[in-house]
Parts: sequence; structure tokens; C-alpha cells
Amino acid sequence: MAGENKTEKASPKKKHDERKKGNVFKSNDVVTVGTIAISFIILNLWASRIYGYTADILKKYVSLMNKTYSITDELVVQAFKDIAFTVFASSGLLMVAVMLASVVFTVVQTRFLFSGQNMKPKLSRLNPLSGIKRMFSLRAFVEVLKNLIKIAILGQLIYSAISKSLHMVPRLVSVDLTSGVNFISTSIMSIVKSVIIAFAAISAFDYIYSWWEYEKNIRMTKQEVKEEYKQLEGDPQVKGKIKERQRAVSMIRMMQQVPKADVIIRNPTHYAVAVKYDIDKDNAPIVLAKGKDDIAMRIVEKGQEYKVNIVEDVPLARALYSNAEINHEIPLEFYEPVAEILAWVYRIKEKGKQ
Repeated sequence: MAGENKTEKASPKKKHDERKKGNVFKSNDVVTVGTIAISFIILNLWASRIYGYTADILKKYVSLMNKTYSITDELVVQAFKDIAFTVFASSGLLMVAVMLASVVFTVVQTRFLFSGQNMKPKLSRLNPLSGIKRMFSLRAFVEVLKNLIKIAILGQLIYSAISKSLHMVPRLVSVDLTSGVNFISTSIMSIVKSVIIAFAAISAFDYIYSWWEYEKNIRMTKQEVKEEYKQLEGDPQVKGKIKERQRAVSMIRMMQQVPKADVIIRNPTHYAVAVKYDIDKDNAPIVLAKGKDDIAMRIVEKGQEYKVNIVEDVPLARALYSNAEINHEIPLEFYEPVAEILAWVYRIKEKGKQ
């Protein structure tokens, strides 16, 4: 029932976490078929060398059968060296190619993932119920179906190849060893090519199915998506409290700047904007504080407390509130009306001094 609720695609974070655990998408059939294909390509290219090495050692020791000699330690050691050299010279490149091909096809699919998580012992793997469940899973059914198809294809290809070449078998008695070996190797390579092509098609199906199964297994429930979002973005309630605290701090700072203003431009009750202009430092008047309704009243009260000049201009107060930003210069279109108000304020201040 829990699996049925996993209707959401895995998020990038979920995929990253699964990758850290070693759970990545990989098709074993692609690795197997790719390794076999590379192996037989190398074998086909290296066949003449293998034939040469094998023929040389056979000629050497078969020729000794016509001679009388005693078996000594040196002869045994030399025979062992010759056999070891022939084996490694013949199959060494092939073994290296098999190992490299297996590693390359695995690494390409897993994107160079090296994780020790899968090597750690897990008690869940010893659970017989889990084993029985895996035996009757969709993956087990697909594996059985694939193996049956492989066996059927392999049997059909071998039967077809033998049927076509069966009439040539009696002739092998009258041909030399080289021709016979060439015939057998050509027939085997023909079968292998057909098998690789057929198995490549099966591995393509397995690749698509493995990708679908992986994506299905790492799906998330709606609750998991919500929990992950909370982890990444933070709990909405916590974020709300943080924003509320930030607004409170900003409000305190803004109210602390009101006494520095040259003038407060206000709508009688709804809007208030505190403006300051220092001709020696500023290129244009700066908005120190602005507010609406209750905040506007607090700005006006703060200005009255510190004897800041207050001017009522309904359209200008509303326009500055909507278009000007705190601690920024007022927009260009408000230069003239604000300049007129500041000029009036400066005249009032001069008269007060006189």
C-alpha cells in the first residue's frame, strides 16, 4: 500500500541521495553483451597470433617425440615456461580486454560512481520473506522471460548454423589442419555475430526496463515531497517568523531615521514619506522612511516628537510611497515638486533662526 502512494517523480535531491547510497540505474545485460562483443572482436583480431603461438609450441614438443631423451628438471621447467608464455601471450590481451570492457560499460552507466554502501552488511538481506518477495516480483518474471528468450535464440542460431554446415563435415577429413581450423573458426564467429546482434536487442529492452524500474522504485509520496521542500526551503512557519522578525528590525531602523529627515510629506491619514537632502553629499533627495495607515501615523508622530517639518500633499505622498524605495533617491519625475517643498522648508528654517 505504501508503494501505491508513491506517485511523484523523484526530485534531484532524492536521486542524489540514492546515488550516495550506491543505488543507481544500471542494466547488467548491457554490460554482458558489450563485454562479449568486445571480447570476440579482440579474439577475431588476435586469432592469427593465438594460432601462431599454439602451433609453435606444439611443433616444438611433438618433434621431441621422435627423439630419445631423458626427462630432467630443466626440461620440465622449460616446458612450464613455454606453456605459461603461450597461454599469456594468447589470452592475456583477451583477459585485459574483458576486464576493461566490463569496467567501462559499468562506469558509463553509473557515471563513475564508487560507493561502499552496498558492501555494508544488511540484516534485511537475510530476511526470508524479502527473498520470497523478490522471487515472485516483476523483476524476477522479466529475468526468467529474458533467459528463456536467450536460450531459444541461442538454440535456434546454433541449430541453423549446424544445419547449413552439416554437409561440409565429411569433407573435413580430406582437408589439411589449417583449412579445417579456418572453417570451424569462421562458423563459430558467424554464430557469435548473430548471437551478439540478437542479444543486443534484448539488452536494449533490458536497458529501458531497468530505467523504468529504477524510476518507479525511487518515486516519492506527496508527504515526502513536502518534507523535502521543508528541508530545502525551511519550514513555512519558521520562515514566516524570520520574515516577521526581519520586518520588525527594518521598522525599528526606519523609525530611527525619521528624526534625520528634512520634511515628512503626508496624506492626512493614509500615507507618509520622510525625505532628506544633503546638498553636499546627495545627488537627489533620499527617502528615509515611508509607511501606510498605522505606520504612516507612527512616522508622523515620530516627526512631531523631533520637530520635523510636516507637509500635506495627497497626490505626492501617495506617488512617493508607491514609486520610491527606502534609502534610495527619489525618482526623477518627483524632483521638481519635492524641491519646491524643500525650498519652503529651508525658508521656514531660516526664518526660525532669524
